[in-house]
Amino acid sequence: MIKANDIRRKSWIKYDQKSDFPIQNIPFGVFKLINNTENDFQIHIGTRIGDTVISLSEIEKHHYFNDLLLKDYTFHKSENLNKFLKQNKKTWRNVRDRIAELFDVSNTQFQKDIKLKQIDCLFSISEVQPIMPIKIGDYTDFYSSKDHAMNVGKMFRDPKNALLPNWLHIPVGYHGRSSSIVISGTTIKRPKGQILPKNTDLPIFSKSKLLDFELEMAFVTGEGKKLGESISTDEAEDYIFGLCLFNDWSARDIQKYEYVPLGPFLGKSFASSISPWIVTLDAFEAFRVKGETQNPVVSDYLQFSGNRNYNIQLDVFIESKNTMTKITSSNFKYMYWNMCQQLAHHTINGCNIKAGDLMASGTISGPKEYEFGSMLELSWGGTKEIILDNSEVRKFLMNNDKVIMKGFAENKEIRIGFGELKNKIID
Repeated sequence: MIKANDIRRKSWIKYDQKSDFPIQNIPFGVFKLINNTENDFQIHIGTRIGDTVISLSEIEKHHYFNDLLLKDYTFHKSENLNKFLKQNKKTWRNVRDRIAELFDVSNTQFQKDIKLKQIDCLFSISEVQPIMPIKIGDYTDFYSSKDHAMNVGKMFRDPKNALLPNWLHIPVGYHGRSSSIVISGTTIKRPKGQILPKNTDLPIFSKSKLLDFELEMAFVTGEGKKLGESISTDEAEDYIFGLCLFNDWSARDIQKYEYVPLGPFLGKSFASSISPWIVTLDAFEAFRVKGETQNPVVSDYLQFSGNRNYNIQLDVFIESKNTMTKITSSNFKYMYWNMCQQLAHHTINGCNIKAGDLMASGTISGPKEYEFGSMLELSWGGTKEIILDNSEVRKFLMNNDKVIMKGFAENKEIRIGFGELKNKIID
């Protein structure tokens, strides 16, 4: 039993029972106060219970983590989670357990301490501005949803042989651009590049006309092994800190012209976005499920035991003219290649991962049309119309559209979620 996951635990911080952030969640993020004084520009490492944001920087400053072997100034005077990520899973778990103990309804002493010691650690969500939680060193994007890969193959290749020959044997991935990963709330500027119009031989230079989202999840890594060493599927979860929602924005027309022979470049590197709260892998322990049986049998280094997929509901909305329309509803459980296999494959050649690296899942689609994870699939390459609730029509994204992604895992006892990932497209 992971102590922080105890479903019987109640908090002295009040929150709605449908909140993504019960005391059993305890995600990690970074924030600053919206109304800082002129001389106070402190960045806080934090967590969240309901709509209350908690400064772990202040709690550490007052010595409530001293006995956990947490390295000095892990939170206090830090500007991101990377120093925490460099420590091991035991430390991550102990800190999360301690936070749960401090905010447990039975801990009346800590409530008194906050007042007596004037610990300024509690803020309303309306008082804070989330900022990038990690300094991302490297970013890898996988292509691990079978339904998505099949859909793309049917649209652009032979429908009878939709999957490329290697797809069922390795978790296909590519190295993406970490510098253009932004946080929820950041505006996304429509990218420019070379596009090949239909029935022509020469490209034109233009703003993308086929801008798209990609519904993904991403995991954040701790400090890996030395260069030349590999992480096995059995070890992988010790190196995965947590998850966030991920939107891998895509300019389909730019990507289509450039991707041969080396794959995505300008069609992807202009922006990707993440949700502000990193939810630990531990928090989703109750939501493990069995993935699809892999056929053919995979190589020895990709084999694993136990349930390594997670039942996490994923929804995408488009907001236009103050009307929000749900356009897809997928699930993280549909991943053919799980996170442990992705990390094992990433390191099998000796590639070293670092604390704060980000690994994205690739577009997550399910078998039904309403579970498709991109406009490319929902409009089937632009041949179908998507009707919004205000009667507007979309095939791809328009300027001023706001794309909102939400994700949560829920059973009869508990709900664990990410909040939302929201970005607006500008010209």
